[in-house]
Amino acid sequence: MQPSLVPGLDALADWRLALEGELARLESFLAHSDLLAPSAAAASVALRRRLTTDKLVVAFVAEFSRGKSELINAIFFADAGRRILPATPGRTTMCPVELSWDGAELPTLDLLPIATRRHKATLAEWCDQRDKWHRVPLDPSNPDALAASLQQVTYTQKVSRDEAQALGLWSEEHTADNPPTTEDGLVEIPAWRHAVINYPHPLLQRGLVVIDTPGLNAIGTEPELTLGLLPSAHAALFVLGADTGVTRSDLDIWTDHLGGQGLACFVVLNKMDTLADPLATPQEQLAIIERQRVSTAQTLGIPRERVFPVSARQALSARLQGDAAGLEASRLPILEAALNADLLPQRQRVLARAVISGVQSLLEHSTRRLRDQRRHNAEQMLELRGLRGKSAGRVTQMLERVHADTAEFERCTARLTALRTVHARLQRSALKALDADRVRDAVAELQQAIGSGWFNLRARAAFAKLCQRLSAQLDQATALCAEAGQMLNALFTQLNTEFGFSLVPSPAPELSPFKQELMLIERSYGRYFSVTRSMRLNSTAFSEQFQRMLVSKLRVIFENASGEIEAWNQAASGQIDGQFRERRRSFKRRRESLERIQSAAGELEQRLLEVENQDAKLLELVDRAYSLASALRSRAEQGPSFEPEAAEDDAGMQMITTDGWQPGTAARAN
Repeated sequence: MQPSLVPGLDALADWRLALEGELARLESFLAHSDLLAPSAAAASVALRRRLTTDKLVVAFVAEFSRGKSELINAIFFADAGRRILPATPGRTTMCPVELSWDGAELPTLDLLPIATRRHKATLAEWCDQRDKWHRVPLDPSNPDALAASLQQVTYTQKVSRDEAQALGLWSEEHTADNPPTTEDGLVEIPAWRHAVINYPHPLLQRGLVVIDTPGLNAIGTEPELTLGLLPSAHAALFVLGADTGVTRSDLDIWTDHLGGQGLACFVVLNKMDTLADPLATPQEQLAIIERQRVSTAQTLGIPRERVFPVSARQALSARLQGDAAGLEASRLPILEAALNADLLPQRQRVLARAVISGVQSLLEHSTRRLRDQRRHNAEQMLELRGLRGKSAGRVTQMLERVHADTAEFERCTARLTALRTVHARLQRSALKALDADRVRDAVAELQQAIGSGWFNLRARAAFAKLCQRLSAQLDQATALCAEAGQMLNALFTQLNTEFGFSLVPSPAPELSPFKQELMLIERSYGRYFSVTRSMRLNSTAFSEQFQRMLVSKLRVIFENASGEIEAWNQAASGQIDGQFRERRRSFKRRRESLERIQSAAGELEQRLLEVENQDAKLLELVDRAYSLASALRSRAEQGPSFEPEAAEDDAGMQMITTDGWQPGTAARAN
């Protein structure tokens, strides 16, 4: 019995691959026609890579024993014919688990030993050192062996209390959150810090990534999970027990890690079957479930429609037995329909906007080059037609004029070089403001200001000051980019006026999204500096990981902002260089044609015919480019068939797709 998410994910993946194929054809056509600037080619390659590698990340977040693993089995892996992820009563998944598929790797279960928490490296750094992980080969053709191998995510080990404290898994101040101890005083902790399952399931092959997080203790003690994996998810399923409702630890997870984080959150009241009362009528049982649903929504401060009562165990059993009535009674299809209706169309719209914007940029670059070439052809045709019936002396005069125009054109290169020097200085100043090493220095100053303890009463104010300083650096870079943009506008206007160029200035890069990312990090990290959390998490191991993770996240923001500025500068330089090359070619063609006419009678008409044919070919290129782009835009706008409202207009999409996108003669006239 196929989950309802399968067709939607299939449709989304097929749509992405179809877009990538059409974009590749457009890119190949423009490159073959010598209409693709290097910067535009790089942007197109990056967009195609995004389409082929795009992942849909869904995080399952819950405390222990909420039936989270069983819900994952019911939604994604019922086609295996049995449980794949361990889902037995009590604690099962003991470490964060990431399920995905990388075709370049064999099916494996990679396990990062818990002892690596003693080291300073982040999870991202450990991912580049897979030889240090414990690797277990998986056999996808044998579900029983597969399930047995995945049992290893439940393994624990017993260590001394000092060892558990050194690993950041024991706190003398907050004993309620500590792991269980044995009779001989040893502490039972997870055997693994993180697990990555590379498994060729059809949904994972289609780009789905499932993150399974095992409880508040694991979330709170692993900074990279809280500040890296969860914020990167496109949706989070927050699983509660229908029999327990929202417990204090559930509310802590919601308050600290999910609520207000910008995630698309779906709250799942699992174990609905435990509310069954043999003495109650069906209507009374429905009323009990509804009361629990309303109470949960009020406690979490969300609409009632975002709470979904389900029975994952009943749904998995129904799917394994092909019981349609049982599956409907489990209410899982209602949750899947909500994911289908909200999550997949939202991802499609994001990708569609990226494709439409990227293709429009490609067309703008190629159209400028075509327009410039056609203008040069028009100048040549006017010049050649004016030579009909003229004497050899007239041809000589025209040839001398071409030489004079060429010399005048070459003289502008010195002026351009001087202006480029000033522009490069402004760019270097902007990039210096975003130098990633300044982030490390700023964090080092923060550490010096608050002393050795990261989680103390002074840390919150010092951290806010750090974020204000980094925000000011982004503002400084924005101002320098605006100044450089004004200089480029003046330069382009001068070149267009004096030398007949068709340079179009691009707006300075918008760095406000990076400021928003910085604000999100400030809000996310600021939670850790509260009095209650700072006391709970004030351990050497955690603070070192926290600091490394903070530096890593901030460096990424500043490096990406620098990349935006460099790409903008390369695009401007590429436009200038391209039109300079084309103008030199034009002068060379004019000179050569006049020299041939001067040396051979009858050459004039032949050369005029060549230019006319070349211009006709350019018109054909315009039509073909717009035809390919229009087909690509139509596919992006329509999207896959999983969205029932696809026929309705979307105001945001309409704004993007109708701006400057009319192919045909009217577009070419410009």
